[in-house]
Amino acid sequence: MKIILKQDIRGKGKKGQMIEAAEGYARNYLIPRGLAVEATADAVNTMNLQAKAKAKADAEAKAEALAIAEKLKSCQVKIAAKGGEGGKLFGAITGKEIAAALAEQFSLTIDGKKLVLEQPIKSFGSYEVKAKLGYEVSGTVYVLVIEEK
Repeated sequence: MKIILKQDIRGKGKKGQMIEAAEGYARNYLIPRGLAVEATADAVNTMNLQAKAKAKADAEAKAEALAIAEKLKSCQVKIAAKGGEGGKLFGAITGKEIAAALAEQFSLTIDGKKLVLEQPIKSFGSYEVKAKLGYEVSGTVYVLVIEEK
């Protein structure tokens, strides 16, 4: 029996995939639990429309990520922080603070979790921070930490 999976099922397939399953397994287990639907003409058309919509949304999101990566090349984020002697900061600069500064200075909204800091920024100076924007797109954020006056 041909069925379309509504969720990922280990050993069978991924969500949206059409598979061949045993009649009893499909009718008595998968379909009653809402894990799959029978592959009728309507269900196949719906699946194809959803796949096209998802592909279009993914393409738009990737284009947006590429545009953000391109904008990041020309941005240098300035963050003012309090510090002590020897150029050390009181505390550290986190990805969340860098994301907030990007939003404030350049109107770029990036989730702070997407900014990859190998180590927290704990001293004044300039740094390069990787931004993983999704869809295998990454960019670099240039951060300049200056002393707050």
